[in-house]
Amino acid sequence: MHGSPPLTLHRRLGPGDVVRTGTIAPYRSVQEMAGEPHLLLHVPGARANSSGATTKPAASRRALLVLAHVTDLQLADVQSPARFEFLNREFEDPRFADIVPVQRPQEALTAHAIDATLRTLNRLPGGPASGAPLALAVTTGDAIDNAQWNEVQAFLGLFDGAVVRLRSGGPRYEGVQSSDWPDDIFWHPDGSAAGLDIFRQKWGFPEHPGLLDTALADFAADGLRVPWLACFGNHEALTQGVGVVTPQLAQALVGSRKPTRLAAGIDPDRALDVLTRQPEAYLTAPFRTITADPDRRAVTRPEFVAAHFRTGARPDGHGFTEANRTDGTAYYVHDRPGVRLIGLDTTCLAGGADGCLDEDQARWLEARLTEVHSEFRDDSGATVRTGNEDRLVVLFSHHGIATLAGGDDHPGPDGARLLGAGELVRLLHRFPNIVLWLNGHTHTNTVRGHADPDDPTRGFWEVTTCAVVDWPCQTRVVELLDNSDGTVSIVCTMLDHDTPLGPAPIPATDFSRDDFAALHREIAGNVPWASFDSPRAGEPTDRNVELRLAAPFPLSRLAAP
Repeated sequence: MHGSPPLTLHRRLGPGDVVRTGTIAPYRSVQEMAGEPHLLLHVPGARANSSGATTKPAASRRALLVLAHVTDLQLADVQSPARFEFLNREFEDPRFADIVPVQRPQEALTAHAIDATLRTLNRLPGGPASGAPLALAVTTGDAIDNAQWNEVQAFLGLFDGAVVRLRSGGPRYEGVQSSDWPDDIFWHPDGSAAGLDIFRQKWGFPEHPGLLDTALADFAADGLRVPWLACFGNHEALTQGVGVVTPQLAQALVGSRKPTRLAAGIDPDRALDVLTRQPEAYLTAPFRTITADPDRRAVTRPEFVAAHFRTGARPDGHGFTEANRTDGTAYYVHDRPGVRLIGLDTTCLAGGADGCLDEDQARWLEARLTEVHSEFRDDSGATVRTGNEDRLVVLFSHHGIATLAGGDDHPGPDGARLLGAGELVRLLHRFPNIVLWLNGHTHTNTVRGHADPDDPTRGFWEVTTCAVVDWPCQTRVVELLDNSDGTVSIVCTMLDHDTPLGPAPIPATDFSRDDFAALHREIAGNVPWASFDSPRAGEPTDRNVELRLAAPFPLSRLAAP
């Protein structure tokens, strides 16, 4: 494409014409729709101004930080022997609701959607409200899908700019979408001699012969040209983002037996618990032999952190520190002029998709917050004055408040106490310089204001951004602005990757990188459980918004970025 990337202020994407019909629903193209102006919201509620426009002219505002929020890529090894895609057959059984879907029809194309997203960010001329250049990107976890080393290498290749190897195992695609796979619940883009799969039959999905092998070919990624920060999510640590990687599961990852059906001995009433604690039980099923690959090995948290210390990484370690490498943690501080970013590790290594935060990390967080507050409240509500210089604070993590488990009813590993969500929010409200918490995990755009109960004019905003892997396949540009009137604004703008609305009408074997990315988005929009009509895009008040707060201290103290 040419020129500056089109922002969703100018145009949005949504369902277009019916291209094919299925027995349940039609398959639609992607089309352009009217754009959305920024809506002005104030803590504690979603109180939009009547015009839908911001009220502060750009000339009167100072950009303190402009960043991109990229989350939930779920870059998968689509041929892994220890991904249990067959569980999708249980989609309508509520006992499997917290497990499925395991496999997405567009997932072999996800790397190209990520690549297109990064290329689009590279051409972004600046924040749409301030015009200030993009300073960095923040990722908030689930960059990979199944806690595998080869997935980590592909992710880093995409972001740092290198040759990206997507294929694993043998020279040909051997996964569940192959035309000879013995199950019709997966989309088979090459077609199948056995007849139509359910995606082509029920939802009118297309055929693209040669798509899989062509899409999985090695390619050289441009990489992201601005510094970027990493984060640790549940899919980085756990099989399918849920199950503990047991020794048996780790052995299966580098093996050649790929199960094709649900094991007969699995009790559906305990399906989630079994996957969480004994995922190897799902391996005791009929299987198909595929090509083994040692690079599919399980990755640990220390290995994931260490992998980010690559030559040329900006910043070094992509935020992770030498202390993280030494002590095996994944939470850290990254300071910018006037702004402290704090990356939290909310992944529960004991298993389960929900997040958690233990008391050790909470104490560390309190200490790091104290360092950038001239005053805050202690546990009793008394004011503590420190003499420290004030900075605004932006938190980021994989999980948000609604998906954190903890409190006395949810002990952590070895009995460690986990903070409940309400307890953590009370801690944050003691530190007024916190203005924003970025997260992902839910794959849904959501914006929520958290007013300080002791001072409702103050508080912070929680901004959850949708997944690159699922519709609407977007990222978010975030501008932190000093309004020069005693208020601070967080201006959020959704961004589509700048590729054609659909792939070119040519054989898949001739597709360009843009064609693969465009098809990924089109397929994602037609997936029955997460389609154009799903709530994942959020409401207008979850997308292009200006989030205003009273400044917690005179922002004139802050040095120019």
